[in-house]
Amino acid sequence: MLMNPLNAAVAPRGRTVLLSSVSSDSHTWNLVFLQLLLEEMGHRVINLGACVPDELLVRECSAIRPDLVVISTVNGHGQVDGARLIGKLRSEPRTRDTPVVIGGKLGITGGAEADGMARRLVSAGFSAVFQDDAEPAEIGRFLASLDHPAPRHPVAAS
Repeated sequence: MLMNPLNAAVAPRGRTVLLSSVSSDSHTWNLVFLQLLLEEMGHRVINLGACVPDELLVRECSAIRPDLVVISTVNGHGQVDGARLIGKLRSEPRTRDTPVVIGGKLGITGGAEADGMARRLVSAGFSAVFQDDAEPAEIGRFLASLDHPAPRHPVAAS
């Protein structure tokens, strides 16, 4: 059987994924791409869209109780907006243990500084961080890891 390696990265499990951007990011093309990618992997996606205020995202996450929250950023404010958002999600009892990932352009610089930003976001409470050069299959590997959780040691994906 010939399979697309992206599809083979995770068996469809029908997870519910809540998708949004950080509150300051008005880009939508990244959200459409991620929605299509996640749906192709067999997951149900609830796309809240761009520029979603933190409080609305926390409220929706509390109500929906998704299996995963995916936050996208391409405007370079991911580190600041993401750190604020994850603090709010982790402070709420209904969202405290929900896996939350962020990916995209975390800041306006790259290189070693981007690695530091990713480490800070993981320390702040993200389950994983995908930098802007991450391959799409990395999200599949992360989703597969949810089937066999290791002791809670989040990773910064590069």
